[in-house]
Amino acid sequence: MSAKASALTHRGQKARIAILWTITTRRIFKPPVLDKNIITESEDSMAEASIPLCVDLDGTLTATDLLVESFLVLVKQNPVYVFFCIVWLLRGKANLKAQIARRVQIDVSVLPYNARFVDYLREERSNGRELYLCTASNRQFAEQIATHFGIFKGVLASDEARNLSGQHKAGALTKEFGAQGFDYCGNARADVPVWKQSRQAIVVGNRHIAAAAGKVNQTIVFFEEKRSLVRLTIKEMRVYQWVKNLLIFVPLLASHRFTDPATLIAATLAFFSFSFCASAVYLLNDMLDLDSDRRHVKKRNRPFASGQLPLTFGMALTVTLLVASAALAGRVAPEFQLVLGAYFIVTLAYSFKLKRMMLVDVFTLAALYTSRIVAGGAAADIALSDWLIMFSVLIFLSLAMVKRYTELDALLRDGKVTAAGRGYVTQDLGILRSFGTASGYVAVLVLALYLNSSDVRTLYRHPHALWLLFGLLLYWVSRVWMLAFRGEMHDDPIVYAIKNRLSLLVITLCVATVIAAI
Repeated sequence: MSAKASALTHRGQKARIAILWTITTRRIFKPPVLDKNIITESEDSMAEASIPLCVDLDGTLTATDLLVESFLVLVKQNPVYVFFCIVWLLRGKANLKAQIARRVQIDVSVLPYNARFVDYLREERSNGRELYLCTASNRQFAEQIATHFGIFKGVLASDEARNLSGQHKAGALTKEFGAQGFDYCGNARADVPVWKQSRQAIVVGNRHIAAAAGKVNQTIVFFEEKRSLVRLTIKEMRVYQWVKNLLIFVPLLASHRFTDPATLIAATLAFFSFSFCASAVYLLNDMLDLDSDRRHVKKRNRPFASGQLPLTFGMALTVTLLVASAALAGRVAPEFQLVLGAYFIVTLAYSFKLKRMMLVDVFTLAALYTSRIVAGGAAADIALSDWLIMFSVLIFLSLAMVKRYTELDALLRDGKVTAAGRGYVTQDLGILRSFGTASGYVAVLVLALYLNSSDVRTLYRHPHALWLLFGLLLYWVSRVWMLAFRGEMHDDPIVYAIKNRLSLLVITLCVATVIAAI
């Protein structure tokens, strides 16, 4: 993109240049020479190189917030640390950061860095400028990141006694380099006092922050970051995964009560309550799983892992979704509330511990899928048959095995051996395939036994039509595993089910078959 000048003033022999422009490539555009009284470009470059460039860390060099990220790592280690953090915070934010840093290790090599801004820093360093990392993050993390890049001459950071932010950072930099003796790169309103003392304000963020910097500093370099907050939020909430919660309506279809208005309203409220709760869990799971997600070829592009969405926003959104879920659940039967509460507790256990336990994770996933059907029955006051529960557990266990098999197969194709954050190695592929296909075919067998039972002849006027379900499901399970074996399956079989046209056709035919048999 071309450079955009926002203001240009010339006063006397010592002209001052105020400029606001967006940099989108490695090239840094120089302001034009006004007349002979202004220093030449080579002189300007030499003067520029003599000014230290001080760089903020959180939100500037990296897209994440290390305090929030390290807090999440600590809580993942042991949720009880939440209460310790409250006590540490009473002694000041600097103490909180220091206490967390002592107990947490973060792999700085996989953090989401601002690539365009890093290119700018490397170019400035190659031009002879001295770079300093100046951050409110704890010194332990700051020094690790400085070592990782190898372009910083020094580090100024928070310690146990001082939180190097806002006025404190402005004072420290002024003491170190003198007023107007340094350029400063930042991204937040907390950096305004620092920009006021700097020779030049370099802003990484949105136009509101750039405007705030422009009020205290006449020379601005602006790295604009444009993000669609709504789109990223919907993506992180995984609204497409709400299709799983349509399982809540299965008891209505199985009991032939899908035309009853009261039952349908109850199930609809349960659907949205479950969906909000599930999205809150997805958010929490992604925030707790940042390190392993960043090592995954696809998951590293998720909004939290890539730094596109702030973690503080994610925490606030999680609370909001849980409140909304509880409010809707309050309008549904108490039995549904119990199922929803159990679902939330189990998913928390899955996020903190169970997902890293071999086989326990897939059995937990199967139970969580089945809980949606149980929740539908509880919301609509419908008693569930043993046939339905047995079939659900087995088919969802097969799909959970597909999910793990696909992830391991992708690792094997990338030449890796173990799955980060999981209890599997690539040698488990064979046995997972055996377990998964067996579970899927046993589910089909359970369906066949049910179709041959007296229950079907009592409930359906055309029970023989239901045998089409047997053929459709047998075909679908076989096809899912064939695609998984070929490496053509999406890492989430539910996503495959709602995006693949043939799969959608099979699901539609299954529903139509049940309706026709009633």
